[in-house]
Amino acid sequence: MTSQPTLKEPTGGPGDPSGSGGSGGLQAGLKSRHLSMIAIGGVIGAGLFVGSSSGIATAGPGILLSYTLVGTLVVLVMRMLGEMSAANPTSGSFSAHADRALGRWAGFSIGWLYWFFWVVVLAVEATAGAVILEGWIPAVPQWGWALIVMVVLTATNLVSVGSYGEFEFWFAGIKVVAIAAFIVVGLLAIFGVLPGVDAEQAGLANLTDHGGFLPNGPGAILVGVLLVVFSFMGSEIATLAAGETGDPAKAVTKATNSIIWRIAVFYLGSIFVVVTLLPWDAKSIEEDGSYVAALDSLGIPHAGQIMNFIVLTSVLSCLNSGLYTASRMAFSLGRRGDAPKAFARTNARGVPMPAILSSVVFGFVAVFLNYAFPDSIFLFLVNSSGAVALFVWLVICFSQLRLRKVIERESPEKLVVRMWLYPYLTWATIGLILFVLGYMLTDTEHGNREILLLSLLVAAVVVGLSLVRQKFAKA
Repeated sequence: MTSQPTLKEPTGGPGDPSGSGGSGGLQAGLKSRHLSMIAIGGVIGAGLFVGSSSGIATAGPGILLSYTLVGTLVVLVMRMLGEMSAANPTSGSFSAHADRALGRWAGFSIGWLYWFFWVVVLAVEATAGAVILEGWIPAVPQWGWALIVMVVLTATNLVSVGSYGEFEFWFAGIKVVAIAAFIVVGLLAIFGVLPGVDAEQAGLANLTDHGGFLPNGPGAILVGVLLVVFSFMGSEIATLAAGETGDPAKAVTKATNSIIWRIAVFYLGSIFVVVTLLPWDAKSIEEDGSYVAALDSLGIPHAGQIMNFIVLTSVLSCLNSGLYTASRMAFSLGRRGDAPKAFARTNARGVPMPAILSSVVFGFVAVFLNYAFPDSIFLFLVNSSGAVALFVWLVICFSQLRLRKVIERESPEKLVVRMWLYPYLTWATIGLILFVLGYMLTDTEHGNREILLLSLLVAAVVVGLSLVRQKFAKA
């Protein structure tokens, strides 16, 4: 751990926009509308659509409290990250901040763990998208569709950061419009003012009938937290992308300040509609998925196919952002000497091609492993990256504790975003994350103990490699 962190960096360190090789490093190719939609889309993952049903089945209407707890946690963590990133925007975001605040070992470890998380996500999302596409066009095998979506989105990222931003703008836009429409239509049905729809089961009574608001007891809220926490991963993407905008500090500030309403509307709003339109124990929620079941209850024709299209859009958005995020983290690691120097090279358009290609190669390998060894090697990869979100959030908290003092001492004018009630809320957030991690150890029914232990094993290996590497570097 460094004894005296500082905001000032040597040329080529974290946050330096210039790249080695190519023609000048990352370019400011993202527009304000791109980053706004990236910030919104980062919160709306495919997990919201496909993972909420298990949470509802476990906690009943009380799942709203689970989402509120996790949403509050994400808001606090993003506030801390926003404070550090607005003061010192960098392509490495929290990894670069950890490098300065906690030491090279921390930046190296959390950077590589985050990269690992996203390249595994590439395989998961490519497969999920392929399943939907094969259902529409069975003439192309599932592996063929997975290959097609990976190639298309890789090409998009290789063209320019602007093309990534444009694709993400439209992908996220579809998600936003779909959820907004779902919430509006659902609320109209709940209050009996939706023309032409007789929603017999809808009503606020669904929140308290069928066993009460907490039909499975208060403990189910915590189990619900474990089931939904990972669907929030991606909120931090906007802080990585901000480094490629014209005004990074302003972009980070805007993205950070808007996260409260984004989570309140898209997560809490849509889940509230689901558990109010239907009884939480309706069989259709588990069988068809929560959103499809809700649409079906309103008699909306082709509800399943409509939701499949929205889920496919979310999957493509996640793939697009996952490849972008993994490549930018690899780029940042290369700039700091924690990855091969080639990762820090950019072409004339400011695209880090080696970082993108290396990330997508691992993604292709993971896709192959998913088809060849779904219940062994690939399952290990998925489980061993499962708790990385919580590790990242924990590192952000500890980094902010140290860097806040540095910013106040060296550049107080850069504190355009401030963590509320510092340091008390920071410590409270750390306590909550540790509590969730501890509770994971007790959850054997949903496999969270295995996920945490495997994630800790991989994290220990990466930290060990960083310490060994540091020792040899000093020798």
